[in-house]
Amino acid sequence: MSSPLTLTLGHSPDPDDAFMFYGLARGLISTPGYEFEHILQDIQTLNERATRGELDISAISIHAYAHVSETYALLPSGASMGDGYGPMLIARERWSRDEVARRRIAVPGTMTSAFLALQLWLGRSAQDFDYIVVPFDQIFAAVQSGKADVGLIIHEGQLTYAQEGFAVCEDLGVWWGRENDGLPLPLGGNVIHKRHSPAVRREVANILEASIRFSLEHRSDAVAHSMQWARDLGVDLTDRFVGMYVNHWTLDYGERGRESIRRFLARGQKMGVVPQAPPLEFVSN
Repeated sequence: MSSPLTLTLGHSPDPDDAFMFYGLARGLISTPGYEFEHILQDIQTLNERATRGELDISAISIHAYAHVSETYALLPSGASMGDGYGPMLIARERWSRDEVARRRIAVPGTMTSAFLALQLWLGRSAQDFDYIVVPFDQIFAAVQSGKADVGLIIHEGQLTYAQEGFAVCEDLGVWWGRENDGLPLPLGGNVIHKRHSPAVRREVANILEASIRFSLEHRSDAVAHSMQWARDLGVDLTDRFVGMYVNHWTLDYGERGRESIRRFLARGQKMGVVPQAPPLEFVSN
């Protein structure tokens, strides 16, 4: 009997990713022939690692996919889509687009989809506005301290900004939908390294989809598991946050999800802020 194939699996230490991989992490679903080494790192670090082809499977920003499409294929499940909501620009007072463009913006990483959406919203590439890179969970503090004037927030900050005393200058998911026939803003996905055979890619795709489906079918247990990365959200807010980013889009992008990715990367390429808008290569399962 051959030994199982051990694959590295990178994802963020956040409630939505923890929820998605609950069944896999706890050994509650069948993974015949495979073992998974979970590696928890923030999305900017995972994006950077993907550019070096280090991990077998990884969560990745859709923005970063444009940089690694020759090395990685998209898995059909695992999408994070902003369906009428998304990364937010927050400040101590509400500013217009022109005012935001003149101020220093704290961003969670230059390869995040939030950063690409920011450039598209501003109509400016990164060299044409003032920004600093700050870990996503320190952006509120950067604005509160005056280190930055505006924060580009992702993850659970989208639910807690008001209690921190901030106003929303723009919700980039709302803006994207207005500009693109109501399409969701494509934020993240899962990829697998192309060094693995098509058969392995398909089997892994099926395992990851099974993990997501298991969590959706055992929601309360999966939310309880994800609470350890919820950063004081409480059960109700954690469940709400998980529902924003683990839903029907996560099981499969669908044609609308795929079209949104095409538009997102094509607009980035037209602006000259992504190297290419590659054909979308999905693992077939």
